[in-house]
Amino acid sequence: MGSKLLLVEDETGMLEEMQTYLQREGFKVLTACTGNEALMIARSENPDLVVLDWMLPEKSGIDVCREIRHTSHCGIIMVTARSDESDKIVGLEIGADDYLTKPFSLRELASRIRAVLRRLNGPEDKSMFLERDNLIISEARCQVFKDGHEIQLTPTEFKILFTLAGRPGIVFSRLQLLKAALEDEYMGYERTMDSHIRNLRRKLEDDPANPRYIQTVYGFGYRFGERS
Repeated sequence: MGSKLLLVEDETGMLEEMQTYLQREGFKVLTACTGNEALMIARSENPDLVVLDWMLPEKSGIDVCREIRHTSHCGIIMVTARSDESDKIVGLEIGADDYLTKPFSLRELASRIRAVLRRLNGPEDKSMFLERDNLIISEARCQVFKDGHEIQLTPTEFKILFTLAGRPGIVFSRLQLLKAALEDEYMGYERTMDSHIRNLRRKLEDDPANPRYIQTVYGFGYRFGERS
C-alpha cells in the first residue's frame, strides 16, 4: 500500500468521492468529518499527508493545521471554497504546504498530493547534507538541526532552505525558489514566497528582523548569508 493520507471534509459525498479515487490511485486513505476527529486520527495514525478543509465543525481547519504542525512533519494541503489570496497566505504561514480552491478535479488533487510527498520524501538515493556554521541540513532525512536541536520545517520550507544554503551568497529570485521547492506545481504561487521566508526566519533566526541566514536582496530576491 502507498502513502497514508488523512482526508478531512465535512461534506460526506465529496469525502467519499475523494476516498474512492485516491484508494484506486494506490493510497491508504483515512477520513474524518470534524476538526477534533481529524486531530485524534492524526495523533494515532501519523499520516504522511493531510488534505484539510478550511471550514469544519468543532474546530476549524486552520486550528487543526496549526496543532498538527506543532508535532508532525507530514504534508498538509488546505482546501477551501474561498479564493482570496489572503486566505492562501494565512494557510501557508501556519504551516500548510499547498492550497486547493474548490471546485477542483480529483486528478488535480492526486497530482498535488504526489508533488507534496515528493518534496517531503526527497530522493531515496541521496545522503547529502550541508553544514553551515551551527546548522546541519540533511537532504536525505529532510531535517534541519541548529546547535544540535531539530528545527521543525514543512517540506516546502525545507526545499527553499536547502536551495539557498546549497549556494551561499548567490541570489535567487522568488520564481527560482518556487520552481525548486514546488517543482511542477509552482505556477501562480510567486507572491506566497514571502510567507515561506517569514516562516523560515521565525524558526531559524535568533533575530528575524536582522536575519543572519536568509537575507533579502531588495529588487532581486533572497540569498543565504556567506558568513554562515
